[in-house]
Amino acid sequence: MSRLIAALQRHAASDPLKVALQDETRSLTYGELLPEIEWLAHQLRACGPRVLGILADNGKEWALADLAAHAAGIPTIPLPPFFSAAQLAHVIKTAGIDQVLTDQPERLLTALQQSGLPVEPFYGSLQRVRLQTVAADASSLPAGTQKVTFTSGTTGEPKGVCLSREVMETVAESLGFASEARRDDRHLCLLPLATLLENVGGIYTPLLAGATVCLPRLAAVGLSGSSGLDVGRLLNALNAWQASSAIMVPQMLQAVVTAGQAGAVMPRSLRYLAVGGAPISGRLLENARALGLPVYEGYGLSECGSVVAVSRPGESRDGSVGKPLPHIRINFAGDGEILIRGTPWHGYLGETGDTHALDFIATGDLGYLDADGFLFLTGRKKNLFITSFGRNVAPEWVEGELVAHPGIAQVAIFGEARPFNCAVIVPRPGTLQDDIEAALDQANRRLPDYAQVHRWISAAEPFTPGNGLSTPNGRLRRTAILGRYAAQIDALYQP
Repeated sequence: MSRLIAALQRHAASDPLKVALQDETRSLTYGELLPEIEWLAHQLRACGPRVLGILADNGKEWALADLAAHAAGIPTIPLPPFFSAAQLAHVIKTAGIDQVLTDQPERLLTALQQSGLPVEPFYGSLQRVRLQTVAADASSLPAGTQKVTFTSGTTGEPKGVCLSREVMETVAESLGFASEARRDDRHLCLLPLATLLENVGGIYTPLLAGATVCLPRLAAVGLSGSSGLDVGRLLNALNAWQASSAIMVPQMLQAVVTAGQAGAVMPRSLRYLAVGGAPISGRLLENARALGLPVYEGYGLSECGSVVAVSRPGESRDGSVGKPLPHIRINFAGDGEILIRGTPWHGYLGETGDTHALDFIATGDLGYLDADGFLFLTGRKKNLFITSFGRNVAPEWVEGELVAHPGIAQVAIFGEARPFNCAVIVPRPGTLQDDIEAALDQANRRLPDYAQVHRWISAAEPFTPGNGLSTPNGRLRRTAILGRYAAQIDALYQP
């Protein structure tokens, strides 16, 4: 039996009146939750989807649909709300989704360019859409696949990572151990539930612990589109829901810290605020802690079921992403690439090779473990560039030094086959050129000569998923940025 469903049975027996799920309209206790899941699982089996998609805003309905599919053993594809119409159509076709539960059927039909598809009420705000054309079916999924999570990665076409129920539940249990999850927690979901990290860490982990999962709409916590953020609403939500735990990406934390430094009141109910998804400046973490925020940096990847390592209460180290979760074993290739063992690898959707049969996952990240078992990241293997003097530079390292300055919002470093490094910088509003020059000077004093930045240009706009210059979780699309500013970068190297 599913460990998650077994935990729900225990909580229903021991504390049936404890609130399990809560959104802006209704709460479900643990005594009510399992019968609701079982009823919905029965409805799903009766509908007979081969592969089920979920396209909906955050809320109790999303969580229940996911849990019901989990209980029914129906392969599920969370459809990120920030995906473009083309990306949604690609995912549906590639994964062979034949039914979708959604609270936005018109958007779905527009993305598929198919009008007249059957749309029927299903549960609460969710409607069920039957799709007419399917390119694949559930039999094309690797054996044991319960969920396929799509991430845009560093290319425009989403890639599907196939995960088993066992992997997701193992990660959720380990994350509960590392974060010291407990029954009196109130976890506030801030990221879209279609994001694997929030799905596993924000629903499964709290429910395993018998805690309460708070599920307001994304707009209520200040999120809009792929990168829009109203920090005032975010802070109000943390306070109003009395959140004890939450997950943020670095851009959200930066906005909260900036607001706090400007006088905004910080939430005091938080005991564990996990931050991950993209490299995080050490200075940002310092500033967050100075404001009383209990921030803990983490690291992971979808291929491993989300989290691989995370800092823990009483076990943190500056510059580290924490210790590996209990089920994870870390090894390294000869070039320093991090290899992950302990997570069965189910491969990518549509792959034909046997790479997932290996007993490790090559992460593409470079790093090392210190003598006490803390994991440190030094950059992405594919992002390393070699200067014309033969020096290897990991751009994330240099970028981390620069974004620690309050005047710099984003930065991309380049220097492949060049005599020195340059930067494309997104200044924060009101930042003057002299401020940027001062930030470069400060960072260069901390960097060896081959990693220093000697010239820079100002970006015309922020790097966002909307303009194709970053992924939804904040990772830079370096090739796209280089292409956008190629002429200006070349001019920096002219005599």
